[in-house]
Formats: sequence, structure tokens, C-alpha cells
Amino acid sequence: MSSDAAPSAPRLQWSLVVPVKVLARAKTRMSAIAGPHRRDLALAVATDTVAAALRCDRVRHVIVVTDDPLPAAELAALGARIVPDEPDAGLNPALEYGAARGREAAPDAGVGALSADLPALRPDELARVLDAAAAAPHAFVPDAAGVGTTLYTARPGVPFAPAFGHGSRAAHRAGGARELVLDSIDSVRRDVDTPDDLRAVLALGAGPHTASVAARLALAADA
Repeated sequence: MSSDAAPSAPRLQWSLVVPVKVLARAKTRMSAIAGPHRRDLALAVATDTVAAALRCDRVRHVIVVTDDPLPAAELAALGARIVPDEPDAGLNPALEYGAARGREAAPDAGVGALSADLPALRPDELARVLDAAAAAPHAFVPDAAGVGTTLYTARPGVPFAPAFGHGSRAAHRAGGARELVLDSIDSVRRDVDTPDDLRAVLALGAGPHTASVAARLALAADA
């Protein structure tokens, strides 16, 4: 049966850059409850984040910026592209380097910087956010606390200028990026820095790697 309906326009594809710290320096605020499992927790959180991003049909590439060979190997096995932390001058220059590699691989795709600390990330929620981001030259998603940023994006051909760090929500707004305020995107906003954050993502529904490590932690302890 024929139809006169016009085909829907293809959705913009994205290359997402995920920065992963050297595990020895990661999740230091979790030391009280994680103890000897702190590095395992950091790797598990990053693994669940990258795995979910790769399952999102709006995502063409996930580019992991890291100098640690362990997460590099684990995340490459999932299908991520691994690049070194260059120019080794802090988070935002590392993200810019990763985004440049993404644009070399896919010039027609948007680029985004995604936190590595989103272990409850759901591909469908990420897709909704990326579709909304496609309508603005620059956009960002604030974290659950309303202070930081979990995702920053730039459309194809638009300069990529992330402003991560203390108070990044305000910094991205000041830089002209559109703040994306959508319902039901909790998994894109809930990052893990503290024990309370971890409890929240477990309640939301953490990925299998994070849930497995969390089962070994003293989450009932005060921190």
C-alpha cells in the first residue's frame, strides 16, 4: 500500500567525548565507603556510562580520553575509540582534543562532552536530550544538584567550547549555551561523586558493573 507521507528527516548523529581519569586519582570522595574497591568502582561507573552511550542510536562514536591503560582496554572492548589525554593541560583541553578527533572521524556529526559518572544512563533518555540539543548551536544538561554539567554539546561546524569545572552550569549559561530542561531525563543528570550520589543512582537503576561493585561497599556507613 502506497503512502503520501513524507519520510521523517534523519536525526543528527553525535560523537560523544567521555573523559576517564587515571583510576588511582578517581573517586577520592568515595574512599570512606569504597576503600580497596575505589578503583573498581570508578571503572565500573565509566563502563556502564560508555556502554549505555554506545547503545544510543543517536551516537555514532564514543571517544574516551584517558591515559590509564586499564579503562582504555576495557572501554575499547565495548567499541569506544580511545585517545590519550592531550595536551595534558586539564579537563577542558582534553575534551577539546577528543572532540577534534571526533570531528575528523565524522565531520557531519555534532560533538558532545559526556560525564563518565552516569552509571544509570538510559539510551532512550540520552537520545531525547541529543535531539533537543540538535536545535541549538551549543547546549548543556545541568547535573542533579543544579551546579555542574553532565553533557555539553555543539552542532556540526560550531566551535566546541566546554567550560567544565566548579560552577560549570553557570559558566555554560554565561557562554551562551542553551540549558536543556526536559522531563524524565534523570539518568542523564545523576552523576556520582559522593556516597549519597551512589545511593541515588542505585535507586534509579545503575548499570550492572556499578551494581556489582556497589554490593561490596559499606553503603550503610555514614560518609
